Amino acid sequence: MPWLGEKEKRGGQVRDKNLKFTESSRLTTAWSDTKNLATYRNFKSGLLHERVLNTYRLMHTNQTVAFVKKKISRWASCSQAQMTVMEALQALDQIVDESDPDVDFPNSFHAYQTAEEIRKVHPGLDWLQLVGLLHDIGKILILWGEPQWCVVGDTYPVGCKFRDSIVYRDSTFSDNPDLKDPRYSSFYGMYEPNCGLDKVLMSWGHDEYLYNVLKTNGCKLPEEGLYMIRFHSFYPWHTEGDYMHLCNSKDLQMLPWVKEFNKFDLYTKCDDLPDMKMLQAYYQQLIDKYCPGKLHW
Repeated sequence: MPWLGEKEKRGGQVRDKNLKFTESSRLTTAWSDTKNLATYRNFKSGLLHERVLNTYRLMHTNQTVAFVKKKISRWASCSQAQMTVMEALQALDQIVDESDPDVDFPNSFHAYQTAEEIRKVHPGLDWLQLVGLLHDIGKILILWGEPQWCVVGDTYPVGCKFRDSIVYRDSTFSDNPDLKDPRYSSFYGMYEPNCGLDKVLMSWGHDEYLYNVLKTNGCKLPEEGLYMIRFHSFYPWHTEGDYMHLCNSKDLQMLPWVKEFNKFDLYTKCDDLPDMKMLQAYYQQLIDKYCPGKLHW
């Protein structure tokens, strides 16, 4: 696990390196005492359980290597629309994530909840605060006709054995064609050992889509921020510690950053909704700094 010390300038970005991410304490913020952490990510029961289970059943049935390649081809050109980050964020007012067992309100509120808690804990890392704000805006794909099961939810590699660390692994994959394809059903599948996550096809969703949008538009977020965006839904990896056999040294170096982000992405979900209009001016400054103007989506 890296020690992040003094200040380091890398790739044009200056970040505070006096950060120490500890494995032993999952949370260090005031909101860790406001809700029983065991109530988060309850995939076994609850008012939203049937909706969540159905979303994952469709995902795990239809997400194959061929399907993911088709979606990458469809969306890689970023030719769907031109809009600012703030316009895309406001579009999340129309989206309630059907894979989320924790909340049932529009995703735009979650964006500000995440960003504001990061701002409290890491006031000097404005790029990290912005990652908190925009990490889910790839869900705008839903408004352009994509079904939720290929936009939201936990992600995982396709093209190799589906691991037990995947949510609902034991009950929702039986009809997935890749399960019976010898090219894709072994431990490594179509990958080389420790090939690196950059060479792994992940189940298609908002993470990979937004990562591609930001890269295509030349946004100036540091590499750590782009990793958080690309892999924040990869719970089998960053939370369960699985799929290490596909990771290279770069992935392991970035893992503590993804785990740090996950604290805010997951544990800030609550019914205390932020005043988004009041916060817009502050976050618009960060957007103008790192992702200015109209982006191609």
